[in-house]
Amino acid sequence: MLTLTDNAVVAIRDLMVGEDVPANAGLRISPKPDEAGTLEVSLASTPYAGDQVIEQGDVRVFVAEDAAPILDDKSLDAQPGTPGHPTFRLDRRT
Repeated sequence: MLTLTDNAVVAIRDLMVGEDVPANAGLRISPKPDEAGTLEVSLASTPYAGDQVIEQGDVRVFVAEDAAPILDDKSLDAQPGTPGHPTFRLDRRT
């Protein structure tokens, strides 16, 4: 199952601040349509049917069912960028 670093938790939390998003909203990771092997992240109000839900602290990440096997041995990290625009990256867990 995908894990989150502390930096990722802070970045996701920052994305949620000031947005008109429901309390149960989260960051969703899913395959990008028409681009095999590419993932995209977006804010989602609720998980889609079949999504894996990862909760850490006060943030939630929804992993699309067809992305879960790809992310099973990964950790989501984030680098701060301009406010509200962090850079996310996936690292293989060791």
